[in-house]
Amino acid sequence: MARAATAAAPRALRLVGAALLLLLLVPAGRRAAGAPVAAELRCQCLQTLQGIHLKNIQNVKVTPWGPHCPQTEVIATLKNGQEVCLNPEAPMVKKIINKMLNKGSTH
Repeated sequence: MARAATAAAPRALRLVGAALLLLLLVPAGRRAAGAPVAAELRCQCLQTLQGIHLKNIQNVKVTPWGPHCPQTEVIATLKNGQEVCLNPEAPMVKKIINKMLNKGSTH
């Protein structure tokens, strides 16, 4: 009986270690593609989407390039509250920006 208990102890430690590793990896993998990173003096958009349907967008923020980032960044806030980064060079994104700017100027 004592031999079975000592054999089970290393297995239990391996399971605990695997569970801890999984807990560390899950939050890292939960970042959606195109989601901006925390606001710091660096680029917020590590990945961009080529476009998204206009009906899902609540607001668009365009940040010009500068000392914080060498590229223009387009961050769309969706109606569900999620923020996504859009490729400012994509034709669909350019149309979205123009529509959102025109929408804001008519009110």
